[in-house]
Amino acid sequence: MRVSRRVINGLSRREFLIMTSMAATGLAVGCATNPATGKSQFMIMDEKQEIEVDRRYAPIQFSSDYGTVQDRALQYYVQATGKRLTGNTHRGHMPYNFHCVNANYVNAYAFPGGSIACTRGILLDLDNEAELAALLGHELGHVNARHTAEIMSKAQLANMAVGGLAVLTSVTVGAGAGNLAGQLGQMGTGALLASYSRDNERQADSLGMEYMTRSGYGPQGMVGLMEMLNSMNRHKTGATALLFSTHPMSSERYQTSVNQATSDFRQYSGQPLYRERYMDNTAGLRKIKGAIKKMQDGEEAMGKEQFSQAEGLFKQALDEAPNDYTGLLLMAKCQLVQKKDSEAERYADRAKQVYPAEAQAYHISGISKLRVKKYADAYEDFSIYERRLPGNPNTIFFQGLSLEGMQKIEPAAQAYNAYLQQVRQGKEAQYAYQRLKEWGYIK
Repeated sequence: MRVSRRVINGLSRREFLIMTSMAATGLAVGCATNPATGKSQFMIMDEKQEIEVDRRYAPIQFSSDYGTVQDRALQYYVQATGKRLTGNTHRGHMPYNFHCVNANYVNAYAFPGGSIACTRGILLDLDNEAELAALLGHELGHVNARHTAEIMSKAQLANMAVGGLAVLTSVTVGAGAGNLAGQLGQMGTGALLASYSRDNERQADSLGMEYMTRSGYGPQGMVGLMEMLNSMNRHKTGATALLFSTHPMSSERYQTSVNQATSDFRQYSGQPLYRERYMDNTAGLRKIKGAIKKMQDGEEAMGKEQFSQAEGLFKQALDEAPNDYTGLLLMAKCQLVQKKDSEAERYADRAKQVYPAEAQAYHISGISKLRVKKYADAYEDFSIYERRLPGNPNTIFFQGLSLEGMQKIEPAAQAYNAYLQQVRQGKEAQYAYQRLKEWGYIK
């Protein structure tokens, strides 16, 4: 009897066979009821695991996006808008938190335990608070329908194991970010974000409109958001590449929102959009819109390895916003890839002064100090980074390099050994192994 490739809950024949073999060995497999739709969905993770994944990985992604904005009023506004929706969701008990992050690219994302972020880049393209509520409501839809947990469950099934960043499916990297991340020993922009299917997106749209309208917003907010995204999808730029790789857009999604607004959610059509309130709360951000646009263009140039052009754009941005943390770190990275190490150190140190609580600047500063052979200072930077954002094996490797530079061979060997426990391939792993062999730790 020929078995169809598609079986149950979207599993392939291969995945189904793996699932049955796991069941035979006593591993937990099964289905769960989608709390938002009542339908069955394949699920290995339980709610505690969703929250643990969130706790462990969301801070790393937020730091990759240059941290939560320092504008406390704007952050409070985004948090308050999100919290206004949570009481009307299907999983109101989840530990939701909402962030506006300093990244310039256009996106919003959710981790499975309820950590949700929108970038400052996308806030500049919204027109009113109802559109922000629609954006956050859409991400709440992913959490409530357990989309990320379902994707991760299938990834676990396919891989038969979960390790490190493999717990997160469909790794995506913004244009050029991967190469730069590799050079700087960081995780690329969006590396921890799940890529959703079109069905996931449709469901999240519908749930988002339900949550926002039940919370007092007019459905036109979702229509406006979909209109904006559909227009961006037709004229893609580097700033929107990650958005549409993780959240596929189509004119069908826009038309569906129009139809739902005039049918299923028609009774809410008189509810407000709160445009004036949105403009008041984003006024400070919009003052540096020109600088952010130049940073977006600079990041696109970086992705194309047009470093001189990128440097000029970052300089123009910093002329307009001299204390912008993201701009300072982008310039530091641009200097590093051009081997202008002293300049990179200067910009990274300024970034630490501007936003001392955020981790990424210490990582970039540490690399720049390694390059100019300030080994003790580099080690201190990497140690601060590790305390604030543990779990990045690259940090351990760079600590080893710093210790080696200080001629502290035994602790350097310990660091390299710890790195090799987590990473076995690549140039850094080869270097660490060779050093341990040369020093007599490996026979």
